[in-house]
Amino acid sequence: MDFQGKIAVITGASSGIGALMAQMLAQRGAVPVLMARSEQKLAEASAKIQGKHGIYPLDVTSAEQVTATMERVIAEYGRIDILINNAGYGVFDSFVTAPLSEFEGMMDVNYMGAVRCTKAVLPSMLKQGSGHIINIASMAGKIGSAKSSGYSATKHAVLGLTNCLRQELVGTGVRLTAVNPGPIDTPFFERADPSGSYVKNIEWFMLKPERVAQAVLKAIERGTPEVNLPFMAAAGVKLYQLFPRLFDGIAYKLLNKK
Repeated sequence: MDFQGKIAVITGASSGIGALMAQMLAQRGAVPVLMARSEQKLAEASAKIQGKHGIYPLDVTSAEQVTATMERVIAEYGRIDILINNAGYGVFDSFVTAPLSEFEGMMDVNYMGAVRCTKAVLPSMLKQGSGHIINIASMAGKIGSAKSSGYSATKHAVLGLTNCLRQELVGTGVRLTAVNPGPIDTPFFERADPSGSYVKNIEWFMLKPERVAQAVLKAIERGTPEVNLPFMAAAGVKLYQLFPRLFDGIAYKLLNKK
């Protein structure tokens, strides 16, 4: 895909890789449309973008707001070429002590948010015969670890949704990509790991947000169906698929740092 003039909607775009992707897309000639709950943070992200772009406050847990907002974008810009479902958060807690509200909240944002946005945008993409939907999942959706049951379950769901839709939309001109990064050095961990102990344990392994944002743009350009990074984690996924019992023993020592 050539980014010039493409209308790219990004949820969760007020910080982290969402804000970075918006900057990079604008630099390549696209028109990023940033969406997030905080109007103040959207304004801060907007100030760092040179070129035409839009900002829309959006709570992905509201089906009515999602539908209305996507309709406004299509009315203003004429179409949506790219949808990046990036909104999400995580809370690391043990299954026994975590309240049900944590599981429900993460599923409502991370998974159902992607469902709502995709449902609102996909009909227009099908009508125009083109489009690309990118779902930001996670390596946590492929490899589980202690205290991540709620978060990992949401990313498993996002991966399942992406894989099914990819098959369903063959021949329509609409592409689907799942992006599965490992831990990224972003504000995500302010909520997921307020003590900072997990980040301290894995900081040597954390991805730079610029690397992830660049990988997403490259996947859009090439039409790549799935991106797994870093390489070490991608290799771990393959090892797990081939030797699950062996990998469980290795994973316990490597991954359970929360």
